[in-house]
Amino acid sequence: MFETLLSIVFVYVFIFLGYLAKAIFKEDMNSKTLTLFSVYFLQAFVTVWGFSTAKLSTEHIFVPLYYIGIIFALLIPTIFITKRFIDDPKERAILTITGLVGNTGNIGIPLGIALFGMKSVIYATLINIANVFVVYVLGVYIYSRGSFSIKKSLFNIVKIPIIPASVVAIIININHIQLPPQIQEFFKMGAYAGIVLQLFLLGTFLYGIKLKKIKKRLYIVVLSQKFITLPLFTLLILSFTNLSPLVKNVLFMEMIVPLAVANINLASLYDCKPQEVTGLILISTLIFIPILFILGGVGLFI
Repeated sequence: MFETLLSIVFVYVFIFLGYLAKAIFKEDMNSKTLTLFSVYFLQAFVTVWGFSTAKLSTEHIFVPLYYIGIIFALLIPTIFITKRFIDDPKERAILTITGLVGNTGNIGIPLGIALFGMKSVIYATLINIANVFVVYVLGVYIYSRGSFSIKKSLFNIVKIPIIPASVVAIIININHIQLPPQIQEFFKMGAYAGIVLQLFLLGTFLYGIKLKKIKKRLYIVVLSQKFITLPLFTLLILSFTNLSPLVKNVLFMEMIVPLAVANINLASLYDCKPQEVTGLILISTLIFIPILFILGGVGLFI
């Protein structure tokens, strides 16, 4: 139990270092540059390395399908409910998608390693790819409120290196292509650099966030959806599956990670109350810390 809690502490140490760096260097610490470097370079290393940690099996394939299925199952009724009771289209967009888009990359992968070891990497990587689909198709469509076509959303996904990198990694995996140890070590070094940068980057995003006067309804609904509705529904679905305890734990963990920073990017891009979304991400991250320590102290999630 002590080792698990210590690993969690290390995860948040890197986040704090990012926050501290931004606080000290201000504008000289360019978060956008770090984001571009992470998304367009190091994330490809994380993906390829993630797929190299285990051979794909049927259970692996089902993991992202369960993830997307759970998101869709909650998204559809949420769309109808918000459309019926919320008049403001921007607020409706936030209430619909924000609580369903988790930080499966910045937090999910390194946290999976800290809690469950290297065996979790392949599952966390697959879930993160599924989350990319959720963010850059459903997220873009909902935040833009229909002004951004599905066709263009799909094209934007293809442009992100994580997608072609995933295809290459899957081909290598299923064809049992053995990479030389030197190349494996090369991808591992890039992956670990990417994981640390992800945590560091999250800290820089959290710096400067100030909670404005916003509607309490946004906080209550989005955070309830994230930390009550989504986890409980996930537990219900997983109780009917034959997945291994490790897979169930990884899936559950990925469902309760804080709101994704990508929400800020999309909210800013489509002028969908980015300050309110930023505040929600900050609060979700603060709430997640004690939840994580409690679950980590127990030793198992489910």
